[in-house]
Amino acid sequence: MAAEGHLGWLLGRGATFGHIKQLHAHLLTTGLFRRSPPLRTAFLELCALSPFGDLAHAVAAFRSTPHPATTTNDWNAVIRGIAAGPDPSGALALFARMLSLSPPRPDALTLSFALRATSRSSARPAALQLHALTLRFGFVADDRLVTTLLDAYAKCSASEAALQVFDEMPLRDVATWNALLAGLALGSHPHTALALFHRMVSSSLPDRETPNEITVVAAASACAQLGSARDATAIHDFARRRGFDADIRVRNALVDAYAKCGALGRALDVFRSTRSKTLVSWNAALMALAMHGRGALALRLFETVMLRSTVAPDAVTYLAVLCGCVHAGLVEDGLRIFYSMRGVRPTAKHYGAVVDLLGRAGRLSEARDLVDAMPMAPDAVLWQTLLGAARTHGDVALAEHAARKLAEMGSKGCGDYVLLSNVYAAKARWGDVGRIRDTMQGNDVRKVPGFSYTEVDGALHRFLNGDREHAQWRKIYRTLEEVEARIRALGHVPETAHVLHDIEEEDKERALYQHSEKLAMAFGIAATPATAPIQVIKNLRICGDCHAAAKLISRAYGRVITVRDRARFHQFEGGECSCGDYW
Repeated sequence: MAAEGHLGWLLGRGATFGHIKQLHAHLLTTGLFRRSPPLRTAFLELCALSPFGDLAHAVAAFRSTPHPATTTNDWNAVIRGIAAGPDPSGALALFARMLSLSPPRPDALTLSFALRATSRSSARPAALQLHALTLRFGFVADDRLVTTLLDAYAKCSASEAALQVFDEMPLRDVATWNALLAGLALGSHPHTALALFHRMVSSSLPDRETPNEITVVAAASACAQLGSARDATAIHDFARRRGFDADIRVRNALVDAYAKCGALGRALDVFRSTRSKTLVSWNAALMALAMHGRGALALRLFETVMLRSTVAPDAVTYLAVLCGCVHAGLVEDGLRIFYSMRGVRPTAKHYGAVVDLLGRAGRLSEARDLVDAMPMAPDAVLWQTLLGAARTHGDVALAEHAARKLAEMGSKGCGDYVLLSNVYAAKARWGDVGRIRDTMQGNDVRKVPGFSYTEVDGALHRFLNGDREHAQWRKIYRTLEEVEARIRALGHVPETAHVLHDIEEEDKERALYQHSEKLAMAFGIAATPATAPIQVIKNLRICGDCHAAAKLISRAYGRVITVRDRARFHQFEGGECSCGDYW
C-alpha cells in the first residue's frame, strides 16, 4: 500500500500508535520521509495531534530530519502539537529555534500556534514579542491571527494590550469579540469581560458582530468567576430573549455560573429543565451539589439517575462525586465510589480527593498509607492536602513530613509555610513559628492577605483584615460593634484558638473581630434592606470563629448569608450552616 493509502487508512478507521510506527518505518525505508515534504508533514500532524499518536515520537521524528529539508509546514505541525500538549512552553522554545534559522520562515499559522502556547502558559513577555513579529512580518491584516493574539493577551492578564489591539482592528466579527470575552473571563479580568459584554449588547453592531451562543457562554464564565448572581440572572434573561437558552452549551454554562454564584436552586432548575443532558451537564450539576455541601444528593443523583441514563461517567464525574463526599463527610460512601470506578483510571486528583476525605475525618494513617500506595508519584497538591489535614488534627510529625516532601519538590507556596507554622503555633511552639517566618523572609515568600468582597447595588466592595480604606469604614465598624453585641447576647464566645500568634487574649479577640468576612457582612447589614440576603466571597478558607459568628448573625438579623470561600459554599440561615459544621 502506498504511503498515501496508509495515511488514509489511519485517518478513516480505528488505528493505534503501533500502526503509526509501522507507517514511519515505511516512510523511512522508502526514503519518502525526506523526499516528500507533504507526506512528512501529514505524518507529523497525525503523530503529534491525533488521539492515537505520540507527541514525543513526532518531535523525535522531526528532529531526525536535517534542517535544510524541513519546511514551514513541518515546524507548524510540531509546534502546534507541543502547544496543545502538557508543556506548551516547549512550543515557544521550538519557535525561537525556528527564528534562528533561515529558511524556513514562520507564516501566520506558526505565529498562531505559538500564541496558543503563550495563552496556555501565561507567557506575557512572549505574547508581546509575538505581537511585534506579527507587525514585522505584515500579518496584522490576518483577522484570525489577530483574534488569537487577543486571546493570548487576555489570558496572560494583559487586558489593556488586548483591548488596544481590539479597538485598533479595522474589521471585527463575533469571533473576535468572543475571543476577547473568553480570554478576559477565564483570565484574571472577569469584570472587564462583563463590561465588554454589556458594550457589545448595547452597541449598534453590524450583523457579523452581533452576540451568539458562544458570547453568552463567555459572559456566564465571567459571572462564575465573580460570583455575581445578579449578573448571571441578567445574562440568562438575555439568552432567553435571543433564543440562545435552548443551546446545550449555554445551559451548561448557566448551571456552572449559578452554582458558583451561590444560587444552587437556580442551577438545578436549569439542569432539570434541560432535555438532552450531555456529560458536561451531569458533571456541572454534580460539581454544583458538591461545592454546596450537598454530597448525599450528589451521590443519589449519580447512583440512581445518571448511571441509569445513556451517559457514561468520566473522570470528572467521579471527581465531582468524590468532592461531594469530601464536603459532606461521607467517608465510607466516598471510599466505595473510589474503589468501584469503572471504565476510568484514577488520577492524582481522585487520589487527592480520597486523601482529603480521610484527612478531614481524622483518619490520617489511612490517608498516608494511600499516598504511599499510589501508582503515580504524589504531586504538590496532594502533599498540601495531607499537610492541611495534619494542621486540622494537630499531627506535628505528619505536617513536618509533608512539608519536607513539598520542599524536596521545590514548592515555595506561602500556604505550605503558613500551614506548618499554624501547626507549631497551635502547640505554642513559638520558636518554630519564628524559624518558619525567618525561612519565608529568606526565600522572599510573602503570605497572601485574606480579603473578602460583597456586592451591593451592582458594585463590588472589597475588604482586607482590619480594613479602614472603605469610604464608609466608620459606619461599618459601628455596625460591627452592634453585630458583636447581638451575637454575644446569643452566646458567642470568640474562638481565640484560631488566632495563632503569641499575643494577649484581648489582642486575639480584636484580630478576630476585624476579619475581612466580618467586615463584609457588617457592610451588607448596613447597606441593604433588612431582609435582603448577603453574599460574601473570600479568597481563603473561612476560619472557625467567623463560621460560628456567621451562624449567629444569620439568626440575630434574620438574614440568609452565603459565604463562598476557597473550597466551597456555606449558607447560613436561622443559626445553622449548610455544611453541618463539617468543612
